[in-house]
Amino acid sequence: MDTKRMGVVVIGQSPRPTIAAEIAAVVSPDFRIDLRGALDGMTRAEIDAIPPQDGADALFTLLPSGDGVRISKKVVEARAAAQIARFAEEGVAVTLLACTGKFPNLPQAGQVIFPSAVLHKLVEAVLPQGRLGVFSPLAEQSALIHKKWERAGVEVVGVTLQPGSDDAAVDAAATEMAALKPDLVVMDCMSYSSANKARVRRSFKGPVVLGVATAARMVEEMLS
Repeated sequence: MDTKRMGVVVIGQSPRPTIAAEIAAVVSPDFRIDLRGALDGMTRAEIDAIPPQDGADALFTLLPSGDGVRISKKVVEARAAAQIARFAEEGVAVTLLACTGKFPNLPQAGQVIFPSAVLHKLVEAVLPQGRLGVFSPLAEQSALIHKKWERAGVEVVGVTLQPGSDDAAVDAAATEMAALKPDLVVMDCMSYSSANKARVRRSFKGPVVLGVATAARMVEEMLS
């Protein structure tokens, strides 16, 4: 079992240097980050041919070119499962699925970290009641955040912010979120960066949870 090698499966394609850098900023420098994409090997035309069927099937990812694409979760699940299995066969101790969506059809056994589960349990622990603000990449996802995040004693408010947006768009979304007066904000996509979080904090002074950093810290705990 290789305890110094960290598997990462992004829902789009590799390389994703920004995500790798965000993870590297959190985990020990002793760990080697091996990042692969669920859509590796596909052409852009093939990716464009797998749009989501509806809001529940919608995922957003940035391609290595920097282009943002909407893709089908159903297609991603099958291809991500194959990458996770490859890592397991190669003896990788822990694999991180770099997406905050829920993937009930992916393998739940073994050392696979699902950021959605990590984020939900963290938020339950630190916000037993109050108002939760959620940034999500797509309008379709924002429309479904209540179903994903709401629980007894917690009101959910959402703002759409596409990863890769310029500073002006991030600032506008941050101002919109601050006006909703949440007690805690979750940046519910692995493509949001620490730079995005820093800009959000200019408008919203409360706690902000960054998905990629939170998930990476869990991997750090598992490998250390």
